[in-house]
Amino acid sequence: MANGTTRKKGSAVKAARGSVVSKKGTPWGTIIAVVAIVALAGAVITYYMVASAPKREQSDREAAAASFAPTASDPDPSKRIPGVVTATYTGSVHVLPTERVAYDKTPPFGGPHDGYWATCTGTVYPNAVRTENMVHGLEHGAVWIAYNPDQVTGDALNLLKVRVEGKPYTMMSPYPGLDKPISLQSWGHQLKLDKADDPRIDEFIAALRSNPNGVYPEVGASCDALGPGQFDPDNPPPFDPSKPGPDAKPMDYKGTPNAQADQNGGMSQQPSAPASGTPTK
Repeated sequence: MANGTTRKKGSAVKAARGSVVSKKGTPWGTIIAVVAIVALAGAVITYYMVASAPKREQSDREAAAASFAPTASDPDPSKRIPGVVTATYTGSVHVLPTERVAYDKTPPFGGPHDGYWATCTGTVYPNAVRTENMVHGLEHGAVWIAYNPDQVTGDALNLLKVRVEGKPYTMMSPYPGLDKPISLQSWGHQLKLDKADDPRIDEFIAALRSNPNGVYPEVGASCDALGPGQFDPDNPPPFDPSKPGPDAKPMDYKGTPNAQADQNGGMSQQPSAPASGTPTK
């Protein structure tokens, strides 16, 4: 009996030890931690893939539009883009910040303009900006994407922004009352569109942004900010939706004396506007 009892007790002890070993052999805490780390890593990767998707897609659009880059033999490839409207304007004709211009196009894409240029270093303006400053940016080789804020919102608006943010010689702003959802301007060129995914947007930019072949007056001019008191991109002069009055400057205006911004951002002391094509850097 004693031996039998001993064997039974021994078996019970072994079983208990086996149970303890079994419980200790499953590191549930470690497993849960690993699963959590893997899930977090997956979430982070997914987030960055989603966040970077617009930039990857924009790279694809730019690659598709690369054939519209200007060359010596094809100085203005925008002529191959359906819908582009062109006009000829005299450059370097300036007005004061207190003066308005009676533009012949809406939005304008050339003509007299403010002596201070709008910052056009990949700048997305959340509010509409004074037109006369934006036109000066075009004279420096920028492309301006204007949009009707009542018609372009959400994903469509983001699709336009990715064309501009961080891109030199590019700027974007709402344009209240615009007759089309989207309008692209460069000096002497305009393209109006209905959809933000239209490939002609990227073709227009490829053809005309900082085009080195003289399709705008001031090749090599700066698009950098001028600063507070001159043109502050964080607090730009607002868009005036009212019709220009009888004192507005006509399209054939020759320029207001001392209305030209000099290289230091102040107004120069030139008695009149320089000849067409003279850089105002």
